[in-house]
Amino acid sequence: MQSFRSEIENPVVERDILELEKKIRLFHEGKIDEERFRSLRLARGVYGQRQQGVQMIRIKLPYGKVTGDQLLRISDVSDEYSTGRLHITTRQDIQIHYVDLDRTPELWSQLEKDDVTLREACGNTVRNVTASAEAGIDPEEPFDVSPYAHAVFEFFLRNPICQEMGRKFKISFSASDKDTALSYIHDLGFIPRIENGIHGFKVMLGGGLGSQPRHADVVYEFLPSEKLIPFIESVLRIFDRHGERARRLKARMKFLVKDIGIDAFLKLVDEETKALAYQTYPIQTDDFDGHPEFLSEKVPDVKLVDTEGFERWKKANVSPQKQEGLFAIGIKVHLGDFYTDKARKLAKLIRDYAANELRLTLRQDILIRHVREEFLPLFYLELKELGFTELGYNSTADITACPGTDTCNLGIASSTGIAVVLEEVLKNEYPEYVDNRDIAIKISGCMNACGQHNMAHIGFQGMSVRTKDKKVAPALQILLGGGVLGEGNGRFADKVIKIPSKRGPQALRLILDDFRDNATLGESFLNYYDRKEQLYFYEYLKSLSDTDNLAEEDFVDWGHNSKYVQEVGVGECAGVVIDLVATLLFESEEKLDLAREAFENKKWADGIYHAYASMVNTAKALLTAEDVKTNTQAGIISGFDEEFVANGKITLDSSFDELVYQINKNEPSEAFAKAYIDQAASFYKKADAFRAKDLSHAE
Repeated sequence: MQSFRSEIENPVVERDILELEKKIRLFHEGKIDEERFRSLRLARGVYGQRQQGVQMIRIKLPYGKVTGDQLLRISDVSDEYSTGRLHITTRQDIQIHYVDLDRTPELWSQLEKDDVTLREACGNTVRNVTASAEAGIDPEEPFDVSPYAHAVFEFFLRNPICQEMGRKFKISFSASDKDTALSYIHDLGFIPRIENGIHGFKVMLGGGLGSQPRHADVVYEFLPSEKLIPFIESVLRIFDRHGERARRLKARMKFLVKDIGIDAFLKLVDEETKALAYQTYPIQTDDFDGHPEFLSEKVPDVKLVDTEGFERWKKANVSPQKQEGLFAIGIKVHLGDFYTDKARKLAKLIRDYAANELRLTLRQDILIRHVREEFLPLFYLELKELGFTELGYNSTADITACPGTDTCNLGIASSTGIAVVLEEVLKNEYPEYVDNRDIAIKISGCMNACGQHNMAHIGFQGMSVRTKDKKVAPALQILLGGGVLGEGNGRFADKVIKIPSKRGPQALRLILDDFRDNATLGESFLNYYDRKEQLYFYEYLKSLSDTDNLAEEDFVDWGHNSKYVQEVGVGECAGVVIDLVATLLFESEEKLDLAREAFENKKWADGIYHAYASMVNTAKALLTAEDVKTNTQAGIISGFDEEFVANGKITLDSSFDELVYQINKNEPSEAFAKAYIDQAASFYKKADAFRAKDLSHAE
């Protein structure tokens, strides 16, 4: 484990990795409880699998951008520490599976050699900032949103305000009004606008999927780009303070916005702005503005025999960029899975003959950028050899699916197994859908919607179904009528009917046949669905739901050989952690140390927020000891006054409310930072003394 220490040039990163190594050791020694350790490792991209004793590692790749060198590095790491399989997620990350926990610090250190991080890829943090894969090359975009997505990623990585929120937080940037980054399902979604020559964004807030999807609200038709990061920070502060922390299923921001109302939420956001270190934050775009550079100018001699196949491929998978003479190549990656042998060849291809950049897409595919027209035959032949020229990129035949029961603890039924079969149905029986981009099919293995099934035109959700004699079979909930409408608008699919999983292919056939036979000329699938309505499709598919006539094969899920058993483990999608009092107080001390360190580095706002977090954490510790609810930070603050200050158990110079909420009534100056950190330290001493006295009386 010593090898990585001298190889990491960034001391912040080195400390992060050393901290992970230390916490793993303390966990093995029994000095950190399992729940607390889970929270810590999740924030460092280490996620428990369905299979015991191994981890899934999520690699955070902001807006899906990957260079050839980074892809080579990721391939090396996957071969060394995993199985050589790379999985592209619907948030433009790469996941590798079956990793030994003890090797994760070393794995992380290897990735950092090419500026690739695991930090905050999972856990109650700002997750990967996503963006349209076409950003920067889209002929319809007002401007390239990539530098803005990158700035947001950098600003909030390791930022103290978003390290231990009640739940995860998702941000997206769409390239144009087509809204291909799905702003309406995000906690914060941004669509580019230009007004009077100024770059800015339409802002969507409070969206989400899961079992209770919510359409985001439009909170700004135009927010100048220099206000982007201050606005996000204010939103995160309010979510951190007021968001639910005990009831995991109610802990996303969409529930907070729904509970208090959008106007009240925005009022709190506005009141928070005084506390920010930056009232404006101009974002530099210079690194993204230049013309792409190419390593090779000479076109290699290639012999293109299959000209007909080449032309079909160009029509289906190649699109012109806004940069004249340059093209983007879409690669359909089956279920988002590909292997390091192909990844290495792809990395060298884009490094030698493109501009050394690809983007992972929200549909779990790959988009190669900046390919010169005269190099397209070379790319066709090279990609064909890799099996990367299958037609149907970004089409109906390009099904999105989460890992489901393959590796996820929360999976109820197989997502990937049914996806394989449905893609075969489309390929062999409905070849016209290879060129169709008007219908999207998405599959999730449970209600959490990692496969985004409830915003698809045709969606499938993994479930189980019981027969009259109490047997359990894998099942699929069929959803219809969702989709992206553009300009921040979208719709969620209706739950139509639940059927045994083995009847999924027949359901798809019936739906597509009905649309083919009964839609009017030029009628879209969504218009057809609206005209026929939900009840029509329920009655149409009802015969498939009968469980009285199940055969033995119906009790075996797709992609499996043994009888189906419903097994749902403990989910690690940023689950809320219930901590012991001693652990909470120890963490308060750590936060005070971070506050003092930030102050020494003249980061006044960071020091203030660490001090704030320490005070809230300390109050939570004492309230937990008294078995008082600690669902939100705001509730902790008011609850501490009621339980300890009002009755004189702990004496303060003011109410705890007044002490803590200095944070949003003062600008983050050096003087205030020093005073506030000192007050936090004094409060901790009083609380710790009270706790020690309380324990001595108990003995």
